[in-house]
Amino acid sequence: MSPDENKRAYRRDLILATILVAAGLLVSGFSLARIAADHPRQLAQATQPLKGTPAPADQNKAPAESKPGGERPTTPAPQPARPDAQAQQEGVQPALPSAPAEKTAPPIKEK
Repeated sequence: MSPDENKRAYRRDLILATILVAAGLLVSGFSLARIAADHPRQLAQATQPLKGTPAPADQNKAPAESKPGGERPTTPAPQPARPDAQAQQEGVQPALPSAPAEKTAPPIKEK
């Protein structure tokens, strides 16, 4: 290719790229203008505002009665379990017994 042909090819590619960029900007501008015209308030808030719940009428109710096969009463909330003093003194016991001797590997020798 001669230098003149290279310049023409470069110029043609540059003009094509400019036209494509301008077309993309034009389509984006039309899209944004239509969104702004059609939905002016819906862009600011996507969900409906939450409604408050009324406060319970009586806070000092007795716990609900337990019924066989029914749900566990949750008023007042159950207290967390606490171990007795003797269990605290003994400490944590291992969950599993130690491995038998035949399943224990020999010690690794240093090099």
